[in-house]
Amino acid sequence: MSASRRSGTTDELGPDEPERDGGPEGPGGSDLLAALLDGMDAALCAFDADGVLTHWNREAERILGWTAAEAVGRHGLAGWAVRSADAEEVEGRLMSAMQAPGRQVNEFALLTKDGGRVLVRTQSAAVRGPDGKPAGVYCAFSEVHAQIDLERSIALSEALFEDASWGVVLVDADLRPAVVNAHAARALGTGRTSVLGRPLGELLAQGVEELEAALTHVLAEGAPPAPAEIWVSVRTPEGHLRRCWRSGFLRLASPLTEEPVPLGVGWLFQDVTEAKQIEQEASLLRFRAQQLHRAARAAAECEDPRDAATVHLDFALAGFADHALVDRVVGGSLNDSDGGQVAAVRLVRVAATPTGAPGPSLLTGAAGLPVRYGEGHPALQCVERVGSVRAGIGAAPPEQAREWARARQWPQDAVHALCAVLRSRGRTLGVVTFLRGAGRSQFERSDSIYAEDVAVRIAAALDLAAEAGEKQ
Repeated sequence: MSASRRSGTTDELGPDEPERDGGPEGPGGSDLLAALLDGMDAALCAFDADGVLTHWNREAERILGWTAAEAVGRHGLAGWAVRSADAEEVEGRLMSAMQAPGRQVNEFALLTKDGGRVLVRTQSAAVRGPDGKPAGVYCAFSEVHAQIDLERSIALSEALFEDASWGVVLVDADLRPAVVNAHAARALGTGRTSVLGRPLGELLAQGVEELEAALTHVLAEGAPPAPAEIWVSVRTPEGHLRRCWRSGFLRLASPLTEEPVPLGVGWLFQDVTEAKQIEQEASLLRFRAQQLHRAARAAAECEDPRDAATVHLDFALAGFADHALVDRVVGGSLNDSDGGQVAAVRLVRVAATPTGAPGPSLLTGAAGLPVRYGEGHPALQCVERVGSVRAGIGAAPPEQAREWARARQWPQDAVHALCAVLRSRGRTLGVVTFLRGAGRSQFERSDSIYAEDVAVRIAAALDLAAEAGEKQ
C-alpha cells in the first residue's frame, strides 16, 4: 500500500506539510489519498522537487516487488529500481516533466527486487504547488506488454466497429442493439444510430424468434461452439428482403466485478445468402437428376408403357409438387401444321394422382370423355404455345382459392400450377400439369426446366403405348 505518516514515512508532497486530522469518526486526508492510490489499476509513484520519492502504491509494489516502506523516502531510483548506468538518463527524463507542458510518455527498463528487469511505459507530469510553481512530478507506469494488450484491444474494437467486412452488433441484456457497426447497419437497412435501442422485431419481419432465442441462450449458457446460420427477412422500403446470416455469438461480461455480470452479447454475422442459394440449387439439381435416373430405371421394367408414364409421374412428384395430371389430346396427337385449329383441341385425362390419401398415380380416361376445360385454361395455353405455362392464385382468401381451383378442374387445395407440353416425334401428345398447395412456393423457371424433362419421358412412354395399341 502507499506509505503514510503512521507507518513512519511520507505520503504527501512536501515532507513538512502538517497532517490533516480527519478525527476519530472518519478517515483523514492521508488515509483517503492512500485508499485512492492503492485502488488504482496503474502503478504510481511521485517525486518532490528534489527527486525524493514521496508516493508508491500497491500496483507499483506488485510490478517491481519493492514495498512502500522500502521505496518512499529514497532519493531517485539509482541502484535499486534502475541500473546505476541508466539512472541519470531515466531520472533526467522523469524530472524534466516539471518544466514541460502536459504529459510525457517514455519507456524504461526498471529493476525488480529479485534482480529482474521489467520494461514499463510511463506517463509523467508536473505537480504544481499553491503558487503555481512545479513542486514535483508524478509518474504512472505499467508493464509494456499489458499496455500493448490494452491498446490492441482498443484498436481491435475500433476496427470492428469501423472497417470490419462483416456485421458486428453489441446487444444489451434486454436484447436491443447497443452498438452497431457500419456493415451491420447496411445489412439491417437502417442507420447506425437509428437502430440503437429498438426491438429486433422492428428490424426483422421473420427470423426474430430464432435470433432472440440464440441471444437468450448465449446470455444464460455462454457462446455456442460453432456459428449458426439464421434465415431472416429484413424490413426495407422496397419490402421484405430474405437473407441468410452466418452468425457467431459471444457473451460479454464486466471485468470490473469479482463474479462475471452479463453486459450483453456480441453478435458477429456474415451474409451468406448467395452461397446458400447456390448450395441449395446444386443440391436440388442433384436430387432431381437422381430422381430422373431412378424413374428411368423403374420405367424400364414396366411391360405396359402407360405404367412407365405413371412411374415417371410419381418419381417427379417427390419434393416437387402435391398433385399431377396427365391429359392426352383427343385423337392421339396434334401436328404442328394443325396449329390454326388449336381452339378445337380437346384433352382427355389419362392419369392423375389421388386427391385424397397419398398413393401412386392412377390410369384414367377409359371412357374417353374430354375434360371440361374453359377457354384460356393453362393446359390449353400450353398446347397452343407448345411450351410451359405457369399459373397461380397468389395470396387470395381460402374460399377464393378453392373456387379458382374448381373452375380449372383441379384439386381444391391447388394454388400454383405448372403445365408442360408432351412432345414426341414432332407432335404434341398432350399436357402434364403439376400442382402445389398453399404450403409451397410458386413454380420458378428452374421448376419449368425439370417439368419439361419429365414431360419428355412421359410423352415417349405414351407415344410408345399408342404405337403398340395401333399394331394390335
